[in-house]
Amino acid sequence: MVDAHETYVIVGAGLAGAKAAETLRAEGFTGRVILVGEEREAPYERPGLSKGYLTGAASRSDLFVHDSHWYTEHDIELRLGAPATRLDCPARTLHLADGTVLTYDKLLLASGSAPRTLDVPGVGLGGVHYLRKLPDAERLRASLQTLGRENGRLLLVGAGWIGLEVAAAARGYGAEVTVVEPQPTPLHGVLGPEVGAFFTRLHEDRGVHFHFGAGVTEIEGEDGMVLSVHTDDGDEHPAHAVLIGIGAAPQTALAEAAGLALAPREEGGGIAVDSSLRTSDRDVYAAGDVASAEHPLFGRRLRVEHWANALNGGPAAARSMLGKPVVYDRVPYFFSDQYDLGLEYSGYAAPGSYDHVVVRGDAGKREFIAFWQSPGGRVLAGMNVNVWDVAGGIQQLVRSGRSIDPDRLADPAIPFADL
Repeated sequence: MVDAHETYVIVGAGLAGAKAAETLRAEGFTGRVILVGEEREAPYERPGLSKGYLTGAASRSDLFVHDSHWYTEHDIELRLGAPATRLDCPARTLHLADGTVLTYDKLLLASGSAPRTLDVPGVGLGGVHYLRKLPDAERLRASLQTLGRENGRLLLVGAGWIGLEVAAAARGYGAEVTVVEPQPTPLHGVLGPEVGAFFTRLHEDRGVHFHFGAGVTEIEGEDGMVLSVHTDDGDEHPAHAVLIGIGAAPQTALAEAAGLALAPREEGGGIAVDSSLRTSDRDVYAAGDVASAEHPLFGRRLRVEHWANALNGGPAAARSMLGKPVVYDRVPYFFSDQYDLGLEYSGYAAPGSYDHVVVRGDAGKREFIAFWQSPGGRVLAGMNVNVWDVAGGIQQLVRSGRSIDPDRLADPAIPFADL
């Protein structure tokens, strides 16, 4: 039974918000829990939008965090399709687009991020896609199926994780794929040139065409449909559909208007929170994509956009809201699936922070682990590719902060425990 002596409001009905609500109940909170979402769908997980659901390997129902009855059974009030429009911290009120005003004792901002948009002529054509929400994935999957049947061409703007996963899905349907990327390799800013070149080969071997060192200047169409894409080096690329995947920006407008402290752009932007995920207002917390948290292990703020951060950050914020001692120091983690390749990445290696990349295993056979080492020999991050049950060991290496001999790190005969 709900005891309405306190009201906790969660803004953002995604994975972080849903797991925070779940944790509040699991920890014994008996007050009102209100989960506010701008979408009309119940909370769902986003990785499948560019992976299993997009390829057809997973069903729509597989995406949802809880079944349809769970929220009622746990007395979670869902306010879906009603975006939050104003946060008044001194009054402790949240205003919704439908005119509702909610009063809270504690509030969690888990509003996530939104795709960065491309500002060129033709972005409003019918065949131009972004990928962030479930309706986006449904529309894109239908487009890929059509392209596959009709030998159509998909052009991807951006060779990041979303771009590469969609490229793999599109090739699975039989579509022709071209990727336009201003950097010299895919994932250049995330993984660096050495490992980026590996992803070039992976996709080129599957028939993907890359156009590096160029940006899109125009999407040309006729009768509302895409015909081609122009780049700033003068090239024209035939295309029947376009996916724009040039990154995401944290949705901080609500927090900024409320006067909450934001992190500087050089730290990834987002809402500034301490290691317990508390904002500059003592009754407001933030988690997931939108939060830039002080990270004890790396000694700096980190804003992490990946699934594991929402999965773990939501519960951590909930415990912090309940007054429990929380230090959110998880090693950042994400995963990707492309064709028959699976990978996990653990750690954080910002551009310029690492000295070299060490490879353990055979990159040619696509079974290896890559390690990013600092100039002092510390393992900043590791990525296991088609090698399994090692992510925990990699995270221990990252957390240890030890200087490790690169030759020993590269030797598969030496167990992680010995390092």
